[in-house]
Amino acid sequence: MASHDTPEYGTADGNDYAAHESMYEGFLLMVGVGIAYVVNIAIALAIGGTKGAWLTAAGIIVVATVVAAFGLIANAQKPGYVLVVLSLLALAVV
Repeated sequence: MASHDTPEYGTADGNDYAAHESMYEGFLLMVGVGIAYVVNIAIALAIGGTKGAWLTAAGIIVVATVVAAFGLIANAQKPGYVLVVLSLLALAVV
């Protein structure tokens, strides 16, 4: 039969809360940058598909890729969100 002793919990030396918190912040950064990147790609495809402006769409895709890489390197989400707004303006104007 199974023994019903007191449960044994893993013991870790020290407090690794800071490591968990930095991992979580990195995850949130990747999610934010990834969402902005996917939205920019979708808007670019909408510009190319509905308006026929494939050169503009290609430009947005290239800029979105550069902005996403910059956002991951610089730990910044706002440049991707700014590009989403600019892409929406391009969709409205083109």
